Amino acid sequence: MKRILLLLAFSATFIGSAQNITLKKGVVIDSLVVNDTIPETFSLYLPKKFDVSKTWPVVFVFDMNGRGRQALAMVSAAAEEQGYVLAASNNISDTLSIAKNILITSRMFNTVTTMLPIRKNGIYTSGFSAGGRFSTLVPAFIKGVEGVIACGASVANIEVLTSRNPFHYIGVVGDEDFTYPEMLTIEKILSRLKFPNQLLVFDGGHEWPNTENLSKALKILTLAAMAKGYVPRDEAYIDVSYTEDFVTVNRLYSENKPLLADSWLEEMSEIYQPYVALDSIKTSRKTLRKSRLFREQNRTQNSLNLKESLIKEEYNYYLEEDIITYNYNNLGWWKYQMEELQKFQKSPEVLQQKLGKRLEGYVKALVSDNVDVLSAETPVDGEALNFLWMLKTVIEPDNFDSYLKIISYTAKTDDYGTALFYLEELLEKGYANRSELYALENTALLRITPEFNELVEKYLKEARYTIIEE
Repeated sequence: MKRILLLLAFSATFIGSAQNITLKKGVVIDSLVVNDTIPETFSLYLPKKFDVSKTWPVVFVFDMNGRGRQALAMVSAAAEEQGYVLAASNNISDTLSIAKNILITSRMFNTVTTMLPIRKNGIYTSGFSAGGRFSTLVPAFIKGVEGVIACGASVANIEVLTSRNPFHYIGVVGDEDFTYPEMLTIEKILSRLKFPNQLLVFDGGHEWPNTENLSKALKILTLAAMAKGYVPRDEAYIDVSYTEDFVTVNRLYSENKPLLADSWLEEMSEIYQPYVALDSIKTSRKTLRKSRLFREQNRTQNSLNLKESLIKEEYNYYLEEDIITYNYNNLGWWKYQMEELQKFQKSPEVLQQKLGKRLEGYVKALVSDNVDVLSAETPVDGEALNFLWMLKTVIEPDNFDSYLKIISYTAKTDDYGTALFYLEELLEKGYANRSELYALENTALLRITPEFNELVEKYLKEARYTIIEE
């Protein structure tokens, strides 16, 4: 199919053999067709300065629920600042195999690089959480990916990495994120494998980084491209970036965050090594690491790192045993653990607060991963899943979906006592979707019992059925 791009003042118009699409600049455009024969679409973002007379770098952003438009919305402000095109598939899904997702990705790559003037050696991937992990797999299967920005996500599979096909890895993670310790480990592994890499750490949890941090990540890719000669060296850009990064370091230290300041100085040594003498960076880091505040926090952090590792091992061990034995009696132990994590989070010591938040996130992710694994097995072990749903009500008491699944399963197994117990727990939490409750799978007989309707009447003021006893 022949494609021609016409650039207008505020839009780029794409004319194909079967369609004429106006591609506006500065906004996320959704539902662009990959090709005429396959029902796949993608979202696209062109910076306001986009010009077809120049070549542009592109970042393919992945969301494993196929929400291309939402994914690009999180990155578009940073892409605008740094001059990057963005694209995201609306068909990528964590329910598909890796092979199918890679094929969808490959087709999107081909369409975007044919449609737009994309710079050679200027193709990158990115994503958050599961999307971030998938983005680290893409370079192993599709040639030409120069770098990856993985947000809140480690490398998906170390085994597929090879020094014959290195890519520039940039991890962006909050220091309260449960993936933070793993990403610190991955940084060391990638360095041993001679992969260029940086880890940008911000003050926060398992969340998309803000525009400032995403912009820094894109800036690093631009500086790396300059160092390799892929784009002309821009001295003004380098000087401004260098100054901005020192401002960031000083701000972090003034906010009593010396560990984050030191981490950023370490990354600056790698980023600016091709451009400037590193004396100022080395001197600043040496001075910072001698400060009393840094020494105290570093000593505390090292101690907490060991504690965190031991606690996570304990969680893994007991959860595996509990699933195998359907150990409902151990739900009390898990409740106690969550109370202990709350104590960490209420500590006057900031680093202990962050430890508590990371461990809470880790438990939630661990249980969710086990639910996904068991749900995919054939046949499904319903009793093991029921235990995990009950555990979810302990670690995520406001997650209504877990209560509903327990009610459905225990009604199916005629355990009405447990079903009614979790029904009342659910209603006490504020659940008010009467229609969903009366349509819940496996509860036809339960729904017509006096006990069920009395609870609904008590909390929702109106039950569907009134039981009259003669």
